[in-house]
Amino acid sequence: MFNYQYVTPQQLAGFDRYKYSAMDTNPLSVYVMQHLWNRIVKVIPLWIAPNLLTFTGFVLILLNYFMLSYFDWDYTASGPGSNHAPNWVWGVSGLATFSAYALDSIDGKHARRTQSSSPLGELFDHGLDSWATSLFSLSLFSVFGISPERAVSAYTLYTVLCMVLLTFLLSHWEKYNTGVLFLPWGYDISQVTLTAVYLLTAVVGVEAWYRPLPFGYFFTDILIAMVIGCSAFLSLPQALYNIYQAHKNGTLQRDSLYEGLLPLLSPGLLFALLTAWVMVSPDDVLSKHPRLFLWMTGVAFSNVTCRLIVCQMTNTRSEAFHWLLLPLAAVIAGLSAGLWVQREFAVLVGYSVLVTVAHVHYGVCVGKQLSEHLNIYVFSLGKPHQQ
Repeated sequence: MFNYQYVTPQQLAGFDRYKYSAMDTNPLSVYVMQHLWNRIVKVIPLWIAPNLLTFTGFVLILLNYFMLSYFDWDYTASGPGSNHAPNWVWGVSGLATFSAYALDSIDGKHARRTQSSSPLGELFDHGLDSWATSLFSLSLFSVFGISPERAVSAYTLYTVLCMVLLTFLLSHWEKYNTGVLFLPWGYDISQVTLTAVYLLTAVVGVEAWYRPLPFGYFFTDILIAMVIGCSAFLSLPQALYNIYQAHKNGTLQRDSLYEGLLPLLSPGLLFALLTAWVMVSPDDVLSKHPRLFLWMTGVAFSNVTCRLIVCQMTNTRSEAFHWLLLPLAAVIAGLSAGLWVQREFAVLVGYSVLVTVAHVHYGVCVGKQLSEHLNIYVFSLGKPHQQ
């Protein structure tokens, strides 16, 4: 069941040649957080595998998401007059978010400390990050929720999620073209902001976000402006500049504009098809089932992006079209033709299950295939041949 060979022989050879190359210029990370992580990593026992730290952080994010889903399934529990989640929930969310942030920041340091760095570790880290990016956003949405009073609708949440996912995609598209992972500035800022928002909500309650700020704006307006600003005025210009510099210095990894833009084709089609579903939906599926639709969006994006991460790490050509787009296109065609008007929710559930199962299967198979190829365990520092 989990022996499918997703990674091609050419990509396996690329993993054998792979060398980690990254650059972090974020002042918050360089001058503040790195000093904290250097202290924390020293208390981690040397027998613990780095991937175990990475996976533990992801599990914390996932459990936090499920906890908030229980108290706020349709993103309305934080609205005025609703049955709010207990304040302790936000305290747990803040602790889980910061713990996951810390584990994600020290796993690489711990790998170098235990001399166990490997391409599998980096792929495992970035692959889980591609899924965690949507989970962070979907969890934060519960703090503010859908609120007509603050002009926040399900469409607002969908737009914000797409912007966040686009920001994550840009960093790996940038590495696909330059060979260097320029760590985005928005990551550390977002993690610190998330932790602060959760902890502040635990102290003052969600009612604090109802009160307008000066000039009539709400905190949600500022948060949305920050997301759009980071994507449009920070991440995108930075990625384009670094790609231009690589072209200028003769270190560009791709030899044509088409090859350089190829990794954006499947994600672009994914967002276009999802938006088309929202627009043609006869039952207004996004407004009626925001939690499920946004979950499906995040998982589908993660699967598409993981394949890009494999290509940029192995310096192989990105695929032009992801197979998950075919059933998605069939869903939209059927809705447009009026075939599933009365069964749209069932179709949404079915496609959500499909992408989730497909993504988990992909992750397990790729991890198993690489661990066997590199002769290492995923969650242990031992070697298979030492048994």
